[in-house]
Amino acid sequence: MPWFKKPPTPPEGSETKKVRTEGLWIKCDGCRQIIWKKDLEGNLNVCPKCGQHFKVDARTRLAQLLDDAQWVEMDQDLATSDPLGFVDQKPYRERLDAMKAATGLNDAVVTAEGKLAGRPVIVCSMEYRFIGGSMGCVVGEKITRAIERSLETRRPLVIVSASGGARMMEGAVSLMQMAKISCALMQLDEAKVPYISLLTDPTTGGVTASFAMLGDVNIAEPNALIGFAGPRVIEQTIRQKLPAGFQRSEFLLKHGMLDAVVPRSELRAWIARALEFFCGPV
Repeated sequence: MPWFKKPPTPPEGSETKKVRTEGLWIKCDGCRQIIWKKDLEGNLNVCPKCGQHFKVDARTRLAQLLDDAQWVEMDQDLATSDPLGFVDQKPYRERLDAMKAATGLNDAVVTAEGKLAGRPVIVCSMEYRFIGGSMGCVVGEKITRAIERSLETRRPLVIVSASGGARMMEGAVSLMQMAKISCALMQLDEAKVPYISLLTDPTTGGVTASFAMLGDVNIAEPNALIGFAGPRVIEQTIRQKLPAGFQRSEFLLKHGMLDAVVPRSELRAWIARALEFFCGPV
């Protein structure tokens, strides 16, 4: 009969409520537990159960390090061209436009002036979401300008690395940034202006081979992947099984490539103490 198929009529005055749960929970890659997203964000994006450090974007990193989450961004209008007219699965220009829309940035680094524990500093924070945090001509130019600003004002420099290395879409132009930044850091060293390098997960390729390992102090977050080539590539090349934890920050600390492994909750205080050692009290 037709009335069997008639949909039920909701009572008058009632409203249908829709509850959205997408994106409210996150699974931890370390312990595989489900975490309430607000709890994760309130814990600096560190798993409260196992201590796994989640990746954070460049501006979140600045907010965690700088006083009152306040800073003045520098050179934000710099944007790369397409020096090689590069095309792989799609044109490089289209890839750049997509990344700009997704991240709100013109390239893979944010450079800023602010205060860390009351001390004026210059911080460069890399954005891994922008083509894997790869280092192209704009990343190289912005970091070099930040170093020159640090040299001019004698403000300590902090660089937070999160990168897959040099940007293949810009070829030799991207590789030249390694030498350019390294030369600028040599001038900073001669002027005795402190530079602290913070390596996060992951820091690989040409970034590791240049400015990421040239700090007066090189520190890293727990369990961060750090190296030049990845473990899979190394195993295929040398045809040997790598030791457990190879290229993780704890392994590198044990073998003398890092000065300290610092949990995210202690980073700001740790860097402040290091700068006080180099520069004296604020």
